[in-house]
Amino acid sequence: MSKSPLSPSQRRYLSSLGHHLQPIVTVGKDGVTDGVIAALEQALLDHELVKVKVGSSSTEERHDVPEQLTGKADAQFVSMIGKTMLIFKPHPEKPTIKLPRK
Repeated sequence: MSKSPLSPSQRRYLSSLGHHLQPIVTVGKDGVTDGVIAALEQALLDHELVKVKVGSSSTEERHDVPEQLTGKADAQFVSMIGKTMLIFKPHPEKPTIKLPRK
C-alpha cells in the first residue's frame, strides 16, 4: 500500500481528534515485539487513531519507536509528545475518520 505523507493540516486535525484519547498500546521493557505490533494493528482496525505510550522501562529509544511501529503496522505517524505518540491508519473497508484535503 503506497500512502502519501500527511499534510500539516491533516496532522493538526488528527492531533485534535486524538487529544482526549488515552494510550491503549504500551511499548514495554522488551521493546517493539510481535505482541505490541499485533495489539497496535487490532487497535488501529478498531479505532483508526491510536495513542501509544513508550513505557519508562522500555529499552528502545523513544525516537526509534514510531518508525518501527508505523513500518510494521503499515500506519502513519501523526505526532509525539514526550513518550506518547499518535498513530493513524484508516480502516481498509469502512473508514470513519475523514481527513481534510491537502
